[in-house]
Amino acid sequence: MPRQFDPFREMDRLFTDPFPGTTTAAMPMDLYREGETFTALIDLPGVDPATIDIDVEDRMLTVRASRKDVQVEGAKWLSHERPSGTFARQLSLGRGLALDKIEADYRDGVLRLSIPVAEEAKPRKITVSHSGAGAIEGSVG
Repeated sequence: MPRQFDPFREMDRLFTDPFPGTTTAAMPMDLYREGETFTALIDLPGVDPATIDIDVEDRMLTVRASRKDVQVEGAKWLSHERPSGTFARQLSLGRGLALDKIEADYRDGVLRLSIPVAEEAKPRKITVSHSGAGAIEGSVG
């Protein structure tokens, strides 16, 4: 049975949707840090890789992708649950990330974003010189 139109669900979607005509529900994401790199895994099954668009502006990373609706001539749908259209997801990126070194890879329906920590944000050792007995190491962090 096809789902019935629910005007309240549609109104909720319209008011919570950051990009009209797009949805984030079809883009579930895992985000974790491993060492000096943050990794976002975004599910995008059935998306044509050519439709994936990623940009960063004012520390806001935006991912957009499209999935075409399945058209079957003369079919009587029993269930039609897979979302189609344009999907978008935004991540607010904090300071201390190397925005110019973000990498993206799409494989097996999963978009992997690797966002490294900037060199200037990494903890480092500073050598303190001492004119009498040599050098003393301290840490900054």
